[in-house]
Amino acid sequence: MWMTEIPPFVPFFIGALLALVTRGKLRGAIMVVIPIVSAIHLWMVPEGVHLQIAFFDYQLSPYRVDKLSLIFGYVFHIAALIGIVYSLHLRDTLQQVAALLYSGSALGAVFAGDLLTLFIFWELLAFTSVFLILARRTQRSYAAGMRYLIVQVLSGVILLAGALFYAHENNTLEFGYIGLDGIAGWLILLAFGIKCAFPFLHNWLTDAYPEATVTGTVFLASFSTKVGVYALARAYPGTELLIYIGATMACFPIFLAVIENDLRRVLTYSLVNQVGYMVVGIGIGTALAVNGAAAHAFAHIIYKGLLLMSMGAVLHMTGKINGSDLGGLYKTMPKTTLLCIVGAASISAFPLFSGFVAKSMVMSAVLKEGYDWIWLILLFAAAGVFHHAGIKIPYFAFFAHDSGIRVSDPPKNMLFAMAIGATLCIAIGIYPQALYSLLPYDTGYNPYDATHVLAQTQLLLFSALAFVWLNLRGMYPPELPSTNLDFDWTYRRALPNVLQRVFSVIWRVDGALRAAFILKLTTCLTYVAGKNDRLSGLLSRNFPLGSMVMWVVVVLTTYLLLSFIQ
Repeated sequence: MWMTEIPPFVPFFIGALLALVTRGKLRGAIMVVIPIVSAIHLWMVPEGVHLQIAFFDYQLSPYRVDKLSLIFGYVFHIAALIGIVYSLHLRDTLQQVAALLYSGSALGAVFAGDLLTLFIFWELLAFTSVFLILARRTQRSYAAGMRYLIVQVLSGVILLAGALFYAHENNTLEFGYIGLDGIAGWLILLAFGIKCAFPFLHNWLTDAYPEATVTGTVFLASFSTKVGVYALARAYPGTELLIYIGATMACFPIFLAVIENDLRRVLTYSLVNQVGYMVVGIGIGTALAVNGAAAHAFAHIIYKGLLLMSMGAVLHMTGKINGSDLGGLYKTMPKTTLLCIVGAASISAFPLFSGFVAKSMVMSAVLKEGYDWIWLILLFAAAGVFHHAGIKIPYFAFFAHDSGIRVSDPPKNMLFAMAIGATLCIAIGIYPQALYSLLPYDTGYNPYDATHVLAQTQLLLFSALAFVWLNLRGMYPPELPSTNLDFDWTYRRALPNVLQRVFSVIWRVDGALRAAFILKLTTCLTYVAGKNDRLSGLLSRNFPLGSMVMWVVVVLTTYLLLSFIQ
């Protein structure tokens, strides 16, 4: 049927155009209908290549459907619907149009069957999403948005360079397994790594997402990094380097999240941590591991969206988001508190919640392939996640000390969006087979093995006891009004200091050389003038030192020209 040839991004782009020319309830209704209709259409599309275009000597496939792209396509529709419902109270045309274009760009990327189409949507992701940051209309959001845009566009340029090398080396632009056999593979991996927020390439995320609007952050956390994860799963499954990169990603953010005061920034560090588990799964590359990465991406989009929506609700109602300024909100925001706790339980991988049935697949694959040390690192990271996202977020926002702030729960549309996310978190945890049936491979995995449940319960119990003990003893890092520079310190503090010292030495040397040259030149001119009193008188009467230098240059230039003529 011709309908199968319509890629999923098309309805979203059409919806963005309609949202641009409509207002009020009509615009809201259109925005809600778009992801629902598009998801139903996608459900009926069979696997295969549904659109091909000849481009010079290459065959492009802008619309390719398989099990891997479908699971990301389904969850992107769910995330778009939840984000749209969450933002229905807005009357901001810029944000609503940008959200639809951004969602459509993400869908275009995951269904791209060739590198050129992927590059186009890769860049569209950058240009459409940056408006969700700029729409906050503050100086900090503008600076963060510009940095975000530069980094994302740079990632696209690197991807294009890699695609050109790949086309030259393999005479094709098909987007499939790439590997690290040539320069093309390394360039494309770097582009994907920037999007996934690899270590030392991650600060664009922790800098920009917390500065986005309340609703914009929900969309941002759902798409960009997950497109990067999908691209890695498509192009680099079984690449061992990714195991160690992912383990590093899972581990280092927990130290920064524990000392961070901005609760939305805490969740961005947690985002990097959770993507690390997915990268590890892709690096292992077995059917179970890739399934785990895809399942974890699916679950993560929903529970991280729920947590960001709850913190967005707090920011929307109180105007504050620092843990040091909040506390005691459970008294007047009970619904938001409960929904936040569901998200916290999910990200902490409590049994019967979505995080448990997804994350345990990656952990099992790591053990099965003999990466014992990586398993221990991920186990430590899991305990850290429970501390900074499972406990710290709800505790300091809704409990801890009483801040005296008395506000109600947010608008009904925001609560309804959070309720959708919470329901999915619980439903997936109770009935994981619904999620497993969508995964690329059938592995027959059972998450509720007694060993898995017991080990995870013990980990959570001891982590909770550690938090309580540290908090009672006053040893848990306090929530202080501060700015955590993270890796930004290297080029905001370290590099400027180093460069300042280097250039101060250069300027001193340059000044000394200039002074020595002028002194030598003056001495020479004085000597020449002393030999010729007439020249001396002429120079002293009419020409300053600058004119003497000019005449020396003229004489030297004339000599040079004469030497060429000869």
